[in-house]
Amino acid sequence: MWRDIEDARLLYLKGFLFLLTGLLAGAGLLFDEGGFSVRRVFLLGIALWAWCRWYYFLFYVIEKYADPGFKFAGVGSFLRYVWERRRRLKA
Repeated sequence: MWRDIEDARLLYLKGFLFLLTGLLAGAGLLFDEGGFSVRRVFLLGIALWAWCRWYYFLFYVIEKYADPGFKFAGVGSFLRYVWERRRRLKA
């Protein structure tokens, strides 16, 4: 249904939009009604680090070490993989 983006300009635009979205969301978290605090910066940093590690785990560790025969295309692909694997192990 959807094709992969092949135009490098569109890939860079997509990356920039992810960056902009992250910056705006982070600013919203840091400067909401409670105001700015070092604690919020610290917690946001930990959350970002953890999500990045989770993403790395999904698309590198599992693909390279846990199940080299399966190629993931996104988080939805990973969830489908877990669901199907779980069903196979129960059968």
